[in-house]
Amino acid sequence: MDSSPVVMPPHVAGPLRLAPFRGLMLAPSRVGDPASARTFARPYRAVASRLARWQAQGQLSWDETPALYLHEYTAGGITIRGLVGALDVSRRATRPEDRAILPHEGIYPDQADDLADRMMQMQLNPAPILLVHRAAAEARTTVLRIIDSTPDRQFTDRQEQRHRIWAIRDVGDLGRIAAALAGARALIADGHHRYGAYLRMQRRHPGGPTDFGLAMLVDQEDTPLFLGAIHRVLTGVTMDGLRSAAESTGANLVVTSSEQAIAALGGTSLVATDGEVWATLTLLVPPDRAPIEILHEGLIPALPEGPRRIGYHHSADDALAHAVSGQAVAVLLPAPAVSLVERIVAADRLLPEKATSFQPKPSLGVLMRSLRDV
Repeated sequence: MDSSPVVMPPHVAGPLRLAPFRGLMLAPSRVGDPASARTFARPYRAVASRLARWQAQGQLSWDETPALYLHEYTAGGITIRGLVGALDVSRRATRPEDRAILPHEGIYPDQADDLADRMMQMQLNPAPILLVHRAAAEARTTVLRIIDSTPDRQFTDRQEQRHRIWAIRDVGDLGRIAAALAGARALIADGHHRYGAYLRMQRRHPGGPTDFGLAMLVDQEDTPLFLGAIHRVLTGVTMDGLRSAAESTGANLVVTSSEQAIAALGGTSLVATDGEVWATLTLLVPPDRAPIEILHEGLIPALPEGPRRIGYHHSADDALAHAVSGQAVAVLLPAPAVSLVERIVAADRLLPEKATSFQPKPSLGVLMRSLRDV
C-alpha cells in the first residue's frame, strides 16, 4: 500500500467544460487486446514512438480535426453512452458552490505523482476518467438526436465490447452541449488518481495542453453505470473479535447459516464469515451515511486486535475464498446508491478507499489524447 496519507484532491471550478480534441484511436483489432496494454508500459518515454510506429503501420489513427466524441459501448448486456472530451482543469474552486468536479474518494499523493510523471513521459492521456451527472434536457436531446445518425466508427473489440463513436464537429451541436454543461456538476465514477494527476500536471505546466485532461461524461439517467460494492477481507481478525467490536459499537452480529446471511445482505446488513462461522452484521447507520463509512470509522477501530491488512475484492466469491477460520474474516457489503454517494459528496465527506465499483469501463485504446496536440 502507498505510504503517503490519503488526501482530498482539489476541486475543479465551473463552468464544466469539455473541449474538442484530436482523437487518437487504436485499430479495432488492437482494442481490448492484452498485448496492446503493454504498449503503454515502461519505458514510458518510448510510448510516443511506439504509437508513431503503429500509426505508420495502420494500427492507430489520429483525427485531423478536433471533435467532441459521443462514445457508446456495450459490455455484459449494459450499454453506456458518454461525451468524451478534454476536461478543463485549469481553475480551482475556492467555494463549495463553485465546484464542478466532485471526487468521492481520497487519493494517495505519491500515486498521483507517479501517474502525472508517467503521462508526461508518454505525452499522452491513455484513457478517459469516468464522470457521471444528470444531464440537462438540451444536452440529452442533442445526444439522442446524434445517435440516430450513422456512427463514424463501429466495431466489436477483442474483449467483446461493442463500440459506436460519433465525432461531433457541428458548431451548433457543440454550442448547445457547451451551454448545457456549463452549470453541471459531475461525480468522479472512476479515475480519482488520474484526476489528481491531471491537477498536478496542470500546476507544473500551466497554460498548455496540461490545462486539460481526458474525460468521459456519462448521463446517469440515460445510460447508467452499474454501481457495485467492493468487499473486504480483514486479515488478523477473528469472528470473536468482530463480535466484541459489534457489541461495543451498538451493532448486531447474529450467527446464522450462509444462505440466510447472504439473503439478508442489503441496506444496513452486512455478511461476515471466516469460512466456517457465518453471521449477519447489522450496523447502526444514521441517515445519509453509508454502511461502509460505519464499518471503517466505527467497527474496525473497535476491534480488539487487527486487522493487519485489509484486502479489497470486487467479487463476493473472491472475498469468501480468502476467509480463513481464526486468521481472516470476509465482510460482504451492499452497494451504495448513486444518490447516496451524491449526498455524501454534497455534505463535503469522502467515502473510504475503494468504496465503489462503477461498471462497465470502456476498453483501453478506444479514445486517447496526445499532449502534443496543441
